[in-house]
Amino acid sequence: MYSVGIITLSDKGSEGIRKDMSGPKIKELLPKDKYEVVSYKLLPDDEQMLKSELTRLCDEVKCNLVLTTGGTGFSKRDITPEVTLSVAEKNAPGIAEGLRAYSMQFTKRAILSRGASVIRNRTLIINLPGSVKAVSESMEFLIGNIEHGLDILLGYDSECGGKLK
Repeated sequence: MYSVGIITLSDKGSEGIRKDMSGPKIKELLPKDKYEVVSYKLLPDDEQMLKSELTRLCDEVKCNLVLTTGGTGFSKRDITPEVTLSVAEKNAPGIAEGLRAYSMQFTKRAILSRGASVIRNRTLIINLPGSVKAVSESMEFLIGNIEHGLDILLGYDSECGGKLK
């Protein structure tokens, strides 16, 4: 079972002006037999708040996977990728590149997504777009494709009888 933290970045959502639909959609689409959501936060597009929450989920809660939604566009307030990269120990660009490539079959505007994918400690952090539609498409791509990477990150070695290293 993989432990998951979900963070939605939305100024309007955090002010109660708009209901967060994307964070709950992520939770809904995670297979319950493999993923357990242990944390969910709705934050404004604030660098320090996001950095603090990403660090907490990786270092204290020790989530295996952190999924963010929102803050990946071109707006001045869209800072999710930059903050994500600032807490990273390793870059995992293939995931973000794969998400953009997959999303291109649905909309050419996928090229405008700036989401990042990185590793901090034993946590994989992936930035998803903010719209419910884009989150659904992204989750369709991710589920089934990232488990092998998570197993490697967590030290799972199926060649050695399924023991954690």
